Amino acid sequence: MEKITLNEIREKYLAFFESKGHLCLPSFSLVPEHDKSLLVINAGMAPLKPYFTGQAVPPHSRLVTCQRCLRTIDIEIVGKTARHFTFFEMLGNFSFGDYFKDEIIPWAWEFVTQELKIPVDKLFVSVYEEDDEAHDIWRDKVGIPAERIFRLGKKDNFWELNTGPCGPCSEIYFDRGAKHGMDDFVASIDADEDRYVEIWNLVFTQFNKSEDGTYSELKTKNIDTGMGLDRVAMVMQGVDNMFDIDAMVAIRDEVCAISGVKYGADAKKDLSLRIISDHCRAVTFMIADGILPSNEGRGYVLRRLLRRGLRHGRLLGIIDGFMVRLSKVVVGIFADAYPQLREKADYTYTLIQQEEQRFFETLDSGVEQLRKFVAELKAAGKTMLGGADAFKLYDTFGFPLELTIEILEEEGMNADETGFAEEMERQRSRARAAREDAGFTGHADKYAEMNLSPVEFVGFTHDAVSDATVLYVDENVIITDKTPCYAERGGQKADVAMITAENGTAIVTDCVVAGNQVAHVCKERSGQIKAGDKVAIVIDTARRLEIARNHTATHLLHHFLRQVLGEHVQQAGSLVSHDRLRFDFAHFAPVTPEQLAQVENAVNAAVLSGLQVCATEMSMADAKAKGAIALFGEKYGDNVRVVSIGDDIAELCGGTHLVNAAQIGSLKILSENGISAGVRRIEAVVGNAALTHYAATEAKLAEVAAFLKTQPDNVLKRVEQLAAAAKDAERKLAKARQADANAVVDEILSAKEQFGGITLASAILPDMDADGLRNLSDTLIERLGSGVVLLVGLSDDKANLLARATDDAVKAGVHCGNLVKAAAQAAGGGGGGRPNMAQAGIKDASKAQDAINAAKKQLQ
Repeated sequence: MEKITLNEIREKYLAFFESKGHLCLPSFSLVPEHDKSLLVINAGMAPLKPYFTGQAVPPHSRLVTCQRCLRTIDIEIVGKTARHFTFFEMLGNFSFGDYFKDEIIPWAWEFVTQELKIPVDKLFVSVYEEDDEAHDIWRDKVGIPAERIFRLGKKDNFWELNTGPCGPCSEIYFDRGAKHGMDDFVASIDADEDRYVEIWNLVFTQFNKSEDGTYSELKTKNIDTGMGLDRVAMVMQGVDNMFDIDAMVAIRDEVCAISGVKYGADAKKDLSLRIISDHCRAVTFMIADGILPSNEGRGYVLRRLLRRGLRHGRLLGIIDGFMVRLSKVVVGIFADAYPQLREKADYTYTLIQQEEQRFFETLDSGVEQLRKFVAELKAAGKTMLGGADAFKLYDTFGFPLELTIEILEEEGMNADETGFAEEMERQRSRARAAREDAGFTGHADKYAEMNLSPVEFVGFTHDAVSDATVLYVDENVIITDKTPCYAERGGQKADVAMITAENGTAIVTDCVVAGNQVAHVCKERSGQIKAGDKVAIVIDTARRLEIARNHTATHLLHHFLRQVLGEHVQQAGSLVSHDRLRFDFAHFAPVTPEQLAQVENAVNAAVLSGLQVCATEMSMADAKAKGAIALFGEKYGDNVRVVSIGDDIAELCGGTHLVNAAQIGSLKILSENGISAGVRRIEAVVGNAALTHYAATEAKLAEVAAFLKTQPDNVLKRVEQLAAAAKDAERKLAKARQADANAVVDEILSAKEQFGGITLASAILPDMDADGLRNLSDTLIERLGSGVVLLVGLSDDKANLLARATDDAVKAGVHCGNLVKAAAQAAGGGGGGRPNMAQAGIKDASKAQDAINAAKKQLQ
């Protein structure tokens, strides 16, 4: 067979199916856009689920992709087997009611035998045991002998979930030869041997499974195929292990170069080399897709992979950070296929470097603590680390539970995972209890399940409605068929409003999305409002305007942060209220005052320019063509709302905005700080809140000026004068202190004593703390030249004892630790130290002289 690279296989596959009329889509992000059931994209068809379920219309009836994927269930066995990665690429071609078995089966055979040129005698096929149609196409149309087609049961060749679309599948296998397992195909597959490697799975979605377990034919049948790119590369390159394919070897060779370890010489070190190679590739792709290290969700997966890789680096003898070097190799291999790797490269490297540094700061202390736990377990004859101790390692030292377990396994031990989970839940409960109740806290699901008719939201064009109909009334919730009220979402706070009926009124203090409805949360009600009533709803327009000011300003802030700091900046959260805005964004370093000023000035210049703000409904494809940026936390369908500010700023947004940027008035950044690894936060005010801030600042300045007995314009000059005077006074005071210190030193040295040829300078010093003793001892030792210094400092009814000895005195037999110990014991204290320096505390300050005498006796 022709040995071709992983990148070449990818290109061949995509080009082949484009020649068959397929639209080639770029790989979707590892972060699912619409699917809350997934932490990360874990299969080639996962981003296309809305097309298979009918929730969305595909851009073409035939699609082909190479999708980047990540699976977290295999982390523990990565590196231990020949065919498990965390990150992998899945080649796939899909038909949505277009072609079916008659087309895809011959195409699959054409690709593997003619494009990849895999020998026919190396290929075997499996079909679902009841799928005569697929069996006959393989035998009669493709020409595969019946003895090379195997019928397998549901476990192997039928794809289904609990209910919904499902169907049989057919798989193509490559025979790796007798050294990898039995000749018997079925027996080898059942034994999970590595001889017959599945390289392509063709899923024929032709049934619908009902809740009662029955199957019915779908009117529209689909094709969903998946071919693991790494696995095909292993076959094409004739290697025994996926870690030996060209892309992984390039990464592994760099690990070997960094560590000085030769691959193949030691099984344990080989495992570490494979783990590092896999995890670095995964980490690089995850960061480029906007995933940030954290202690929850996909961020936890990222941190876990990175820290696991770093620990295995330590096992190879690598003591410094090294993942950036490996990440650069990953970018070099994959950036042509995935351009975002190159676009986010600098950001990726910086974030990895920061996370490495953060981990190494805690790793050694965490390992030391774990060793103490292990020693305690061994001493007690136990092998199970308690959940509380495992949680301490996680919470205090940043150790993922999996890392603790992995280290324990090396000692033949394990951890109480159930106890750990209980400790985690206790912490979450404490956090929930500590948060203030913001009002309506989670009954939205109840209203969503009621299947009320969708609300008509008119808030983009109207501040009030007079003909809304009440659909439902609960204790403090009113749901209507239409509303001008914006419900809190996407970071924008909800409107407040007044609802008026013929026989009652209600003050709306919050609005919450409830399925396809808006729940108006009312704190004050009078009279009676009931289902069926016609009501008027009027929002607080002044508050809405302030919210719109902050929201439009947030879009400007986002745009100019990207302009000043770089295109890697992306929103990671926001709060848009009537009195302030908060914007969280991905960035790897503090924003300098100069950069903040540049961003603030750019926003205010845009405000002064009076840029027009407009919102337009368009297709997602048109929005992308316009360059619109998708915002954090928003959900998007095929048609989206694009908010444009002037000609250059466009973002997908469902919130309320101004009609002209000049209505913002001005923006003032109040603070910038880091809130987690790689995430910064800016808080700012606009409009009336900005005016209030400026007025408060002026008032403070006037107050300071009055205190300084000068005018506000002259405050800086006056402060500079006072600072110069203070500096001069400090200089004079320091000179006086030095003179006093010299006098004290002279006095102590003038009273020095001799003990068996050793000079001792000792003193009891009132009003001197431990720091003062150390500073004074430096001068005394230097002036003494040879001998011992013994000082007692009295401060706040406490006494500190310090002894210092020159090198020649130590050689002569002096041990400061023994001197201090004897002195402290004589005065009701304790302590000790090194031969050349020791210190202690004395409980009874009145016995300071007794301590000095005891030390002299010890010295004698």
